[in-house]
Amino acid sequence: MRQKETRPVAPMYDPRFEHDACGIGAVVDIKGRKTHQTVDDALKIVEKLEHRAGKDAAGETGDGVGILLQISHSFFTKAAAELGFELGGERDYGVGMFFFPQDDLRRNQAMKMFQLIAEREGMEFIGWREVPVCPQVLGRKARDKMPRIVQGFVRRPERLAMGLEFDRRLYIARREFEQSSGDTYVASLSSRTIVYKGMFLVGQLRQFYLDLRDEDYTSAIALVHSRFSTNTDPSWERAHPNRLIAHNGEINTIRGNADRMLAREETMSSPLLEEDMDKILPVVDNFERGLSAVPEESKDDPFVQGMDKIYKQLMTELESLEVKPIEAVGAEFNPEFHNAVMQVESEEYESGFVAQELQKGYMYRESVVRHSMVAVVQ
Repeated sequence: MRQKETRPVAPMYDPRFEHDACGIGAVVDIKGRKTHQTVDDALKIVEKLEHRAGKDAAGETGDGVGILLQISHSFFTKAAAELGFELGGERDYGVGMFFFPQDDLRRNQAMKMFQLIAEREGMEFIGWREVPVCPQVLGRKARDKMPRIVQGFVRRPERLAMGLEFDRRLYIARREFEQSSGDTYVASLSSRTIVYKGMFLVGQLRQFYLDLRDEDYTSAIALVHSRFSTNTDPSWERAHPNRLIAHNGEINTIRGNADRMLAREETMSSPLLEEDMDKILPVVDNFERGLSAVPEESKDDPFVQGMDKIYKQLMTELESLEVKPIEAVGAEFNPEFHNAVMQVESEEYESGFVAQELQKGYMYRESVVRHSMVAVVQ
């Protein structure tokens, strides 16, 4: 009979709170010196962050690995010259890392759409660069899901200052593009930083992206991440770092995070983006764009069908009404349904009326963080 292991009682420790977290690391030159050594050291860190939960059963496909770096002006100037275009001075251009669909027609449509949006926002589109990669190092699952990885270059208008002001305009262009091209993921779009990531094992990041092996690629900072997924499936998009951060634990469910942001959108404001808020909302991709934002295999889900019905209702019949979040609608909460329901207060309905029809399809799930309820007023 196996003897049960016992541990001494500790006032600040409770085994019920044990949990795994992702692996993260960073290398920073505090004097701001850009070298390839910083890139290499960061890659060595992430290659040590192997975890049994960070790969599939066959051990050939990972949950996701990535690195965030400064844009290397020397490297990209050389790469652009090889393609026959000039970038200008350092930080006079932004670089986008795009995960396009493999289908030629859809990819070409998305690329043309981004060019049009960039120019509409007053920026000159410079050119595209297909990122050199080595798919042979990947596992079968990662290869099957691999996007076409392309970098796009955008010139800074003279009216915009270098740094944050230019990056804000790039952010607006990205949100407009994402809302019009749902099958393309933008890993990063900035004049300062870039993200290389994917559905890798820890040793595959360096092997897959040839840029990271080039001695001319230099940076003063490097942030690396190895994803140990616990409650979400791996994908190329879900690898970290994200565009500005990497985190080492499950913040929440993906749907929960998106729902929390959606519930706050009515009160969002920014003095720096005030004239462009309509372009960037919704700030995260979620069900508010209807079935176009949902994977094909999930479109028959009753929850998704309900979300799509709400979306269409808001976009048509309630188009002229003002929608504001409230704490409750005055009706008893039914835990069997998701509570993204609406209370309609108008001449057509008595006060406190809850549109019961809008509850259909909203089956409650533990993995969903519930919306704030919504009141509709004239």
